[in-house]
Amino acid sequence: MDRKDISKKDQIILQQLDLIRTMTERDLRRMGTDFWGAPGGAPDKGARPAEKAPEAAGTAIDAQAAEQDSPAPEKLEDLLAELDGYIGLSAVKQQVRSLVNMARVHEMRRENGLPTADRSLHMVFTGAPGTGKTTVARMMARIYRALGVLSKGQLVEVDRSGLVAGYVGQTAIKTRKAVESALGGVLFIDEAYALRGQGANDFGQEAIDTILKAMEDHRDDLVVIVAGYDGLMEAFIRFNPGLESRFNIWLHFDDYTLAEMMDIFRMQCAKNCYTLSADAEEQVRIAIAQESAAGAAFGNARGVRNLFERIVACQADRLAGMSHATREDLMQLLPEDVQTAERRRGEWMDRRGKEGHHP
Repeated sequence: MDRKDISKKDQIILQQLDLIRTMTERDLRRMGTDFWGAPGGAPDKGARPAEKAPEAAGTAIDAQAAEQDSPAPEKLEDLLAELDGYIGLSAVKQQVRSLVNMARVHEMRRENGLPTADRSLHMVFTGAPGTGKTTVARMMARIYRALGVLSKGQLVEVDRSGLVAGYVGQTAIKTRKAVESALGGVLFIDEAYALRGQGANDFGQEAIDTILKAMEDHRDDLVVIVAGYDGLMEAFIRFNPGLESRFNIWLHFDDYTLAEMMDIFRMQCAKNCYTLSADAEEQVRIAIAQESAAGAAFGNARGVRNLFERIVACQADRLAGMSHATREDLMQLLPEDVQTAERRRGEWMDRRGKEGHHP
């Protein structure tokens, strides 16, 4: 192999790496439409990556700077159009619109001097991973900002590790920092049932108590959304009267159908300038059907994204072996790319099984 061939291969690899880098940056900027899409395929200009609580991210939040950087409210009609553009989620979309109507009428009654009942906007999201819970939580933050219910509209996402510390007294401090960063927006607690104490030295209850107090102290400018699997979330909410009395809005997120997951895969291709032949599309359909049938580990839309990224990586390996790659080559995903991705996944799972792991 001469130096000229090596140069061409390097150029192809660099082109692919640049595509992957662009994809990654776009995903980070537009997490809200990563899986579910925006109306008409339009970019989601309003979506923002979920913020991490200060303790989890290792950085301090400057409250004054955060206030100054808070974007202007978006138009409610634009947000609802974006919501309608998400793939699937039909039942959730209907419930969100009902919540919007309730908030609107509440404000109309207040403006007309009519009594308004106390309302709790805190929510429980139930469903398997990858069904859109974080995306809809972010959307709710933006919608409530547009309605004037929340002053900023940011989403701060945490799990047990972002709230619970290992020593007495530290958990309350850590949880308060997370709450402070979420004031004016939504505090989204994933797998919230993990906070339920499992022993005398477990400080999960301390985090729950701190959150309940914050919900009371900041009832006018903080929404808390807890999320996780159906049965586990119900047991978590029911075990604590304080939680049960504050979380009375439940949204269930169904698993995606095969047709919906195929739409998500096609959207990923369109967003990232890839084309899929009819034969390759059928191979993708088979792969999604087989992987999703294997159990919850597939992860719905998350599994579709992982499959897409594996196929793109296999396409990059194939193109690196070519002496010249055209623009069309760089965009086209072939059946052999899908087959290679599935073969490698099978080999990886076999190795995991021999090592005693259970993916």
